Amino acid sequence: MNTQESELVLNEDGSVYHLRLKPEHIAPNVILVGDPGRVEVISSLFDNVEYKISNREFVTHTGTYKGSKITALATGIGTDNIDIVVNELDAAINFDLETRTVKPEIKHLNLIRLGTCGALQKNLEVNSTVVTEYSIGLDGVKHFYDIKETEAERHARIAFEGFADFDQSINKPYVSQSDTELFNKFNHLGKAGFTLTANGFFGPQGRSLRLPLSLPTFNDDIEWFELNERRVLNYEMESSALYALGKALGHKCLCMCIVVANRKAMQFSKDYHPSMKQLIKDVLDGLSK
Repeated sequence: MNTQESELVLNEDGSVYHLRLKPEHIAPNVILVGDPGRVEVISSLFDNVEYKISNREFVTHTGTYKGSKITALATGIGTDNIDIVVNELDAAINFDLETRTVKPEIKHLNLIRLGTCGALQKNLEVNSTVVTEYSIGLDGVKHFYDIKETEAERHARIAFEGFADFDQSINKPYVSQSDTELFNKFNHLGKAGFTLTANGFFGPQGRSLRLPLSLPTFNDDIEWFELNERRVLNYEMESSALYALGKALGHKCLCMCIVVANRKAMQFSKDYHPSMKQLIKDVLDGLSK
């Protein structure tokens, strides 16, 4: 059955609406970043760049690195943008865009997010790397889809809800797990644990400027949550939806973030860019093997 044009929106050239991408623009390995400027940093390491496409905050460069085809794509900030990116990437490769019908053979992507984060453990140094094994979503995106949680995700969610006594009038939390193969391939690059995905930078991450917080002690409380020797290490704003939606569509997902702020030590990185560039190179090398 054809998907209606109001549901799978395409541009006049036949590309998916927000990303402006067609199947030939997307490599099997996709590195997702929030900052559009970081795409240029990644593609500067490519042997060659085949495509450069941009629309709004969504910037895409595709090329080769040591013989492997790689796409670098800027998502902008937030799980709302991840909802667009994951769905449109999947649509671009798994729909016949002329007929708006699903192709008989489904393709799968490696989706690896490289971002920045705020640490919630005092011993996590700025400019170090956090590898997200499980993401705790405080954003709600997953709840709009019929996505079943795994037993491991359910166990972690129940443990989190019980520990934090989380106020579900804000958002019902969910837990989504990284791809095991990608996690095992790259977890040596940093500290592994739980990540909190927030739907904002200030209040949702416990920052108060002129507005008071409804959960003023939440960050202090959650610092002590532990399950299977994993603690909540950091805040960021994308991984929960990436893991939940990506996995449900059959893609392999992982998130790694450079610590730019330590919320417990009250420190901010003077320059995280060398650490980010090293992480990019390590991931590119890992994907090219």
